Amino acid sequence: MSFLDLAKSRYTTKRYNANEKIADEKIQQLKEILRLSPSSINSQPWQFIFVSDEKTKSELASVSFFNEQKINEASHLVVFSVIDSVEKFEEQIRQNLPEGSVNYYNNFLKPLPETEIKSWLQRQVYLSLGFFLSACASLEIDSTPMEGIKTEEYNKILQLNGYKTLFAVAIGYRNPEDTNQPSVKPKFRLELENIIKSI
Repeated sequence: MSFLDLAKSRYTTKRYNANEKIADEKIQQLKEILRLSPSSINSQPWQFIFVSDEKTKSELASVSFFNEQKINEASHLVVFSVIDSVEKFEEQIRQNLPEGSVNYYNNFLKPLPETEIKSWLQRQVYLSLGFFLSACASLEIDSTPMEGIKTEEYNKILQLNGYKTLFAVAIGYRNPEDTNQPSVKPKFRLELENIIKSI
């Protein structure tokens, strides 16, 4: 299937088949794809947590507002978190990145207020989200990105240390009765000429 066809068929899943789990081989592929996600200066300020344990998934679901049912039914929940200390991040890039990347950070980002640096770090994690959703579609895995979660509660349940939760993605296989799928509810997007300009 072409990427354009994937884009047309992919949708935000509202109901999952709770009895169908994603094979370990595909989960390993998704982990490796996330590891290869792009980020500015190859900064990689992230940690991804794959939750398949039903007890933990249920705990997280209970602090996820209207997303509770989706998470409980899904095969896995993937939690995207960002490094929570500028100093820790700076140490990470000193140890792992080439001099040019570190110099870019020191010259253009380090002088900014801490809130702006942390906002930049968070944006790198959001880059990985688009990569991940596309990867799921290519593997015929359904997905639901969600910010409607209590991130502080996630941090406690997962005992995050040095990272904080930004958002999560439920993954699995759709319930055939999911009314949000494109075959039932056609996709709506603005017309191309309204959002794309060529110069």
